[in-house]
Amino acid sequence: MQIVYHIGANCTEGDRLLKSLLKNADSFAAQGIKVPGPSKYRRLLRETIQNLDGRAPEPDTRDILLDAILDDESAERLVLSHADFICVPNRIFEGGSFYGLAEFKLASLARLFPEDDLELFLALRNPATFIPAAYSESNAPSPEAFLKGVDPAGIRWSDLVARIRAALPGVPLTVWCNEDTPLLWAQLIREISGVDPLTRILGGFDLLNAIMSPEGMARFLAYLRSHPPQTEVQKRRVIAAFLDKFAISDEVEEVVDLPGWTEETIASLTRSYEEDVWQIERMPGVTLITP
Repeated sequence: MQIVYHIGANCTEGDRLLKSLLKNADSFAAQGIKVPGPSKYRRLLRETIQNLDGRAPEPDTRDILLDAILDDESAERLVLSHADFICVPNRIFEGGSFYGLAEFKLASLARLFPEDDLELFLALRNPATFIPAAYSESNAPSPEAFLKGVDPAGIRWSDLVARIRAALPGVPLTVWCNEDTPLLWAQLIREISGVDPLTRILGGFDLLNAIMSPEGMARFLAYLRSHPPQTEVQKRRVIAAFLDKFAISDEVEEVVDLPGWTEETIASLTRSYEEDVWQIERMPGVTLITP
């Protein structure tokens, strides 16, 4: 069986993407692709890993888990999504490192399904906005307590990606930038589910509907009907043009408000992030989805 872990990251539209996947659950199931609701597996997998505490599971653990998740039904591909698969926001900098729990958590998830073909999906986000967003979702009393001594200027997603590849070298890893998700939403649904690129899906414009004004969304859909794009690239250009004119500012403009952070801090973090993504694109075993 193919088992997909969409592992976040935190604060990257994870639950919204899962909701779009779930809209297609019935049609995907007809193709052997199961997208169970989160209540079927999130607590179950978390508690199983906690109880094992690094030990190898019993031989029948896989079958017990799959029976519970799939309700004794069969599947060729199983999609499991949770932004907190690695850790909750409060523990992102556990031990003074960026996602220091990643190797343990991902190895633990892999051990649950030793007979299956695993795939990992991970959204990245500019540290300039990721840190404030994750801090706001944590229960840390201050940014300093949240960062646990980690220098924001030294955060590199490429380091995390390299560690994931080292921990699970045979597992394909697909990544994308959260900043690009409005342009990639339909493709992400298809890539994670594994359906054919031409398969009709529901929810392909869910994110756009949340960040574009009603007038803009109506005009956008009307434009697509009268000028059907011939390629995915053409469609993304249309999306970008309508977002440029009709995006809801409160939904797309992120206010960074952390003590001591200046415009230069944000600009410097952004430059480092862009260079970091360039490095990730060239890493073996990693697929970067771009607009």
